[in-house]
Amino acid sequence: QVQLVESGGGLVQPGGSLRLSCAASGFTFSSYGMGWFRQARGKEREFVSSISWSSGRTLYADSVKGRFTISRDNGLNTVYLRMDSLKPEDTAVYYCAADSITKRLVPLVGSNGYQYWGQGTQVTVSS
Repeated sequence: QVQLVESGGGLVQPGGSLRLSCAASGFTFSSYGMGWFRQARGKEREFVSSISWSSGRTLYADSVKGRFTISRDNGLNTVYLRMDSLKPEDTAVYYCAADSITKRLVPLVGSNGYQYWGQGTQVTVSS
């Protein structure tokens, strides 16, 4: 049974930092690219960041570039999203997702290519 479990969300002041984790099980994590998406209330889900299966390639949305860092530990079956200099507009539910194709050279941006999704973790940036 495939599971993706996000953790690390919470309430943080503007300018603060959080690190999200996504623990994977039930599939060969090290063979799949992973992504982070977010959905703010009343808005569509949007791409945040993705990482290839080998960590060789990473991609970021323009809105988070320079502030967020994606990484993975294939030994722990976990993908991370380090978020610094947080802004109120970063407030959303954050989801991790696993690619549907093994060992894709370039990580995905579009959500349609991801086959497994976590339940999400709430991030609220407010003073």
